[in-house]
Amino acid sequence: MSEYSGNEAVVMKNVCKDFKVLNRHEGLKGSIKDLFSRDYKTVSAVKDVTLTVNKGEIIGYLGPNGAGKSTTIKMMTGVLEPTSGELLVNGKVPYKNRTENCENIGVVFGQRSQLWWSLPLIESFKLLRDLYMVTKEDYEGMIELYRSLVDIEPILHKPVREMSLGQRTLSDILAAFLHNPAIVFLDEPTIGLDVSMKAKIRELILGLNKEKNTTVILTTHDMGDVDALCKRIVIIDKGTKIYDNDIDHLKTYFGSYRTLKLKRADDEWEEYLIDEKTTDVMDVIMEKQKQMKIKDVKIDEISTEEVIKKIYEGGAK
Repeated sequence: MSEYSGNEAVVMKNVCKDFKVLNRHEGLKGSIKDLFSRDYKTVSAVKDVTLTVNKGEIIGYLGPNGAGKSTTIKMMTGVLEPTSGELLVNGKVPYKNRTENCENIGVVFGQRSQLWWSLPLIESFKLLRDLYMVTKEDYEGMIELYRSLVDIEPILHKPVREMSLGQRTLSDILAAFLHNPAIVFLDEPTIGLDVSMKAKIRELILGLNKEKNTTVILTTHDMGDVDALCKRIVIIDKGTKIYDNDIDHLKTYFGSYRTLKLKRADDEWEEYLIDEKTTDVMDVIMEKQKQMKIKDVKIDEISTEEVIKKIYEGGAK
């Protein structure tokens, strides 16, 4: 691939992935008929995606459910072969070099632990050290780095089955970085966690990225993760890439939007997304004041979450 210069972690060029899906029939007779049917349709999960991720970047790979995110990640990890197009990860074709590719990546799936359930965390680390053939010096260096970034002593000798969800997620992230991979894929890493643990995990990811220059590809529906970790985001919808740029540039699509927050008499807040090009904020406040007593008013810039929602709804066409 001519575009690969050695500075890229991932290079995708016009990548497509199609699946053959059986056209199923209803009822018992239909199910029996399906056993012998050759009536298939082709479904395009990823359509002509071109993408370059440089080494050391943290990018958010976003999209609604069914957009093609998981299919793209599976191609990057070598689990799936593209139907067409070119794909390099760390300079190698993933599905042709699955073993070598796996040695140079780490993966964390939300609530799917790669740790040994009955063993203390430190024993899982030792098993992973041997599995990836990490030298003693490198292994001890990573453990010391972990100690400098997060307080791991309380969980090092704790069996995984006795850990809280937050502790397991933290441990899985540490395990994914243990062999110092070039790329780590994080799929919904903070799902189900409380605010405090989310903040700790985000700080850990940023610290590991900074210290090891690890490329991180993050898929998430939590816009807090995106704001905290990613300078650049890629949005995919219905298999097609629809945005690839930084977050600030994304917000310029909706620069005239504001979030109007009104505090009711019961101290609960109501939110309204206002486009100042078409709607006067004061008109909205006066109209709402006829319907309820307003104790307080706040006007904020549009958030990343609201921008993404507008794009999913087709607002950035």
